[in-house]
Amino acid sequence: MNDRTDAPINEIAVFVAVAQSGSFTRAAEEIGSSKSNVGKAVQRLEARLATRLFQRTTRAVRLTEDGETYLAAAQEALDGLREAEQQLAARRSEPVGRVKIDLPAGFGRLLLPSFVALQAKYPKLTLEMALTDRMSDPVGEGWDVVVRIGALPEDSELTVRKLCDLRLGLYASPDYLERKGEVKTLADLINHDAIVFRGPGGRLRSWSVRDGASVREVSLPPVLVLADGQALVEAALAGFGITQIHDRVALPYVRSGRLVHLLPEADVNGPPVHAIISLGQKMAAKTRAVVNHLAETLQQTGE
Repeated sequence: MNDRTDAPINEIAVFVAVAQSGSFTRAAEEIGSSKSNVGKAVQRLEARLATRLFQRTTRAVRLTEDGETYLAAAQEALDGLREAEQQLAARRSEPVGRVKIDLPAGFGRLLLPSFVALQAKYPKLTLEMALTDRMSDPVGEGWDVVVRIGALPEDSELTVRKLCDLRLGLYASPDYLERKGEVKTLADLINHDAIVFRGPGGRLRSWSVRDGASVREVSLPPVLVLADGQALVEAALAGFGITQIHDRVALPYVRSGRLVHLLPEADVNGPPVHAIISLGQKMAAKTRAVVNHLAETLQQTGE
């Protein structure tokens, strides 16, 4: 709670203007007020401080000893406020500060190397990340950005930006295919090992595949069940079997030759990827920089 004797900032600013100009009239002109208002502001300040700040004569206005002491403190305080305002203005226009980001496990590992370029571009930006597949609460848990795949919670306190669309495809390692044989048709899948994802609700997720003009579900007895999206990728890389994963996650491994894209014609449209941002004030420059980076990076990984 403010003390009743605390001087309003505007009265302090008026006092400094008078002290620096040596005139109530000139101070009023500089701050766009009247001489009467300036005089009353100084009088109120002197009453609060219980001391005289100026010696007034018909020819000059001079600081008293107490006035000189108060001027030094007032100038330092106002300079500090101006510096803070400049820093806040810079934060609105330049990405500065910490951004907390929650990413899906597989996407997080895919995107992590790209943040090196973002940090080089904005060296005053600090990133704090979590890689999880659960639906985090941006508001309650204090996240600036939560990236999630698929259905989103209905919440009026959240703003959402779509980052990209995904496709789901079947992938396996070259070593696995050499051991178990090629996959040339959907019918060949019955002779292969399946790595299957168990969703947050506990249900095993069947594979959706395009068969000609229609899409159908394929459920194979799994050799491995995992509840971590990134673990699906790692299991496929290790040669456990075939898995169905998102194209953006698989693409770097396909390009490096560590995974083979099976039956591309059987790919189906997958869920969209969204960035969830807490509402409130206008999106900070630091948050906008991260969201733009995510969108640009995901677009590039799909090319």
